[in-house]
Amino acid sequence: MWIGTDGPRLVARQAHRLWLLEQARHLLDLHGTRTMDVRGGFRPLTTEGGPRQIHDTARMVHCHAAGHLLGHPGSDRMVDHGMAFLLNGHRDAVHGGYVWSPDGNDTKQAYGHAFVLLAASSAKVVGHPDADGLLADVAQVLTDRFWDEEAGASREEFGRDWSGMGGYRGQNSNMHLTEALMAAFEATGERAFLTRAERIAELVIDRLARAEGWRVAEHFHEDWTVDRDYAGDPMFRPAGTTPGHALEWSRLLVQLGQLSGQGWVLEAARALFLNTVRIGWAAETGGFYYTLDWQDRPARTDRFWWPCAEGIGAAAVLAEVTGDPVFEEWYRRIWDTVAAHFIDPADGGWFPELDEQMRPVERVFSGKSDLYHALQACLIPLLPADGSVTRGLSERVDLLNPTWGQGPRG
Repeated sequence: MWIGTDGPRLVARQAHRLWLLEQARHLLDLHGTRTMDVRGGFRPLTTEGGPRQIHDTARMVHCHAAGHLLGHPGSDRMVDHGMAFLLNGHRDAVHGGYVWSPDGNDTKQAYGHAFVLLAASSAKVVGHPDADGLLADVAQVLTDRFWDEEAGASREEFGRDWSGMGGYRGQNSNMHLTEALMAAFEATGERAFLTRAERIAELVIDRLARAEGWRVAEHFHEDWTVDRDYAGDPMFRPAGTTPGHALEWSRLLVQLGQLSGQGWVLEAARALFLNTVRIGWAAETGGFYYTLDWQDRPARTDRFWWPCAEGIGAAAVLAEVTGDPVFEEWYRRIWDTVAAHFIDPADGGWFPELDEQMRPVERVFSGKSDLYHALQACLIPLLPADGSVTRGLSERVDLLNPTWGQGPRG
């Protein structure tokens, strides 16, 4: 399919920026008060409801903190509701730490704690009164229970009483911890947060993904050797490699490079992105395959919404910091696919899952399951590449100004 790349970048056009803001507003409206559970926390907009899970509540705090900074009515209530449940519903007053769900799963996961740190950091940026306490508490738990100083990365999971649950190590939790650590550094100025983000990236990307030809391995043994035979939960721990995570890392590495000044990260961000669109994009229909096997063959061929969202964010920041038109071309191509197939014209939001014919299906996800990825896809292109969404929005920039975001800040 032809993708026109004539003229200035799309983000240099006020009409495109207005379209992005309109999409963000619609998403915040959709994932508003009807996602609130009267008992506390949030439920995804699914047809069957489901348990209240820690990442859902933490992501809603983060996203509606962005909504607050956009001046979106109702977002303050959402932040307050989520913060209260993180502290009073997920926090374990006996053993410390934060349980995955009060609805039947009391394990303590690095993935969930990473999102609590992100929520607390975003809440601090917007001045929520409980943010400092939550941030300090979850940061201490991450240090005392999860952080492996020798490896330079996080352990994965524990029982409620901090009993061990095996030697599995995962990149997904560490990727999101990198995101959260950078946000915590921005919110507090504490260099230790950024140092840990650098160490995780050096292990997972500079050492391990580089050795795999810029493929992001997902699953590891306790000594951080790749476990190629692992096949776990299809949502959080699928077998093989996951193109969407390589794209997500690509975006995070650009931010890390801007914050830390490390030279290797931009090379890695470019290589991850370009290799992923080569092996993971479904050329005939559009969209990214959910997973690939170790020979780069599609394993799970359904197209999920979040890899496209991460591809948009990665293409946007790489186009900004490199000026290479290949990233602008991919920015337009991915948005074209999202607009044609993922955005629901009738009921709003994004379909989370499409089949090989790009028709909505419900095999892993149901309903409209997430705000976080889609909202960030709309906001990241509007902001500079050297910080998080909440940091960029907190600087009170004119988001419709087409000269904003056309190069890194000094």
